[in-house]
Amino acid sequence: MKNLSIVKWRRLSIAAFFFLGAGSLQAESILIEGATLVDGTGRQPLDGASVLIEGETITTISRSAIEVDGAVTRIDGAGKFLMPGLMDLHIHLQGAVEVTPEGLVKNKNSRARAVRGLHSYLYSGVTTIYDAGNVPDYILTLRAEERAGKIVSPRIFATGAIVTYPGSHGSNEWGTLVDSWPEAIPALDAHIARKPDLLKLTFEERGWGSRPMIPKLPVDLMQKIIEYYNDRGIRTTVHTSSEYRARQAIFAGIDTLAHPIIQGPITDDFARLMSVKKIPMVTTLTIGDNYSRLAEHPEYLDDPLYQATLTAEEIEVLKTERRKEYQARKWTAWMKVMTTIAQENVRKINEAGGILVAGTDQTTGPALHRELELLADAGIPAADIVRIATLNGAIFLGKERQLGSIEEGKMADLVLLSADPTKNISNAKKILQVIKGGQIVDRSRLELPINN
Repeated sequence: MKNLSIVKWRRLSIAAFFFLGAGSLQAESILIEGATLVDGTGRQPLDGASVLIEGETITTISRSAIEVDGAVTRIDGAGKFLMPGLMDLHIHLQGAVEVTPEGLVKNKNSRARAVRGLHSYLYSGVTTIYDAGNVPDYILTLRAEERAGKIVSPRIFATGAIVTYPGSHGSNEWGTLVDSWPEAIPALDAHIARKPDLLKLTFEERGWGSRPMIPKLPVDLMQKIIEYYNDRGIRTTVHTSSEYRARQAIFAGIDTLAHPIIQGPITDDFARLMSVKKIPMVTTLTIGDNYSRLAEHPEYLDDPLYQATLTAEEIEVLKTERRKEYQARKWTAWMKVMTTIAQENVRKINEAGGILVAGTDQTTGPALHRELELLADAGIPAADIVRIATLNGAIFLGKERQLGSIEEGKMADLVLLSADPTKNISNAKKILQVIKGGQIVDRSRLELPINN
């Protein structure tokens, strides 16, 4: 038996190293002893808990000593807090495209940026991500490599191409465009053939803030598409931003909402509807907050997580060129106001008993922790935020039987912390150890600026 503090990298064959990847350590079993268990379900933390991981699975949870036959890596959890791996359920992984100053999207296909983005999530304790729209060949190839164990990565769930109406939101990027039924079926079948984990639709005509009016997906067509995907076992989500359009999507059969309501305050009726329907809603507060935060408080980039995962050059560009750009844009002031509206909306939905899900609409691990801080600023208790960032994410994916909480029989995605996240959600940044799929992630070997 070995204590983690003296565990050294085993000599791996080239084939084994390729399979495990450069950032993980595989042991026969892992036993975390005497930690305070924050299991992600919302139950009270359990002091003095031990958790046994065998292979990829959590097999035993007990407050008594756990006997293990064979080799085991022991982790001393005394005085520490064990929670499920975090989830960011709305990202667009960096590296596939580059937006030019003229607003043009160029195909970049930078694998190095993709790997750094994926590693930034693991470094930040994020063990599951959902990419809500990207260049299909890019993101689906990475997903295949993650599932085959060829790259060190959080679990990747992906839409690939979104499905929408010509001229609607996202249609000029990587959309599967449909405008009539049943003529849409061949295009949908081609999309389904690539095995998306979720279908993402866009349903918004804009016309708010500084955005011009654009065409939107007809409700009857959306309903047929949702039914078609559900019949084939695929869950659905939708980009929308107003209560009215969200209601239409819900009663058309949508399974989840990809964003909060941001155009204005929600009604009490809508909060109750979200509780009754149990439609998971991704919070994505960070994307709106990002503009004013950089314009007014660039010192956030001095936080250790940003320093670890962004290059010095990237940070300098953000603090100078990008900050100046955001300070000059009216959109920055607009989104600062609307983010506070969205915060109150998600607070009301949480208070009513709805299912909120943590997501950022961004592309690096530290943003997820900002999302959690914004939820706390909205008045949502830290203990609720833990579930929002873990088990609720699994519910969004339809994977709550496999992921999202520390329970026997579930996949071993865990984060060991030095402080209690149910007392202050910022404690989720105090990461001592990350485990994904029963493998200990060596954060010092991830491909990040802090390690170069």
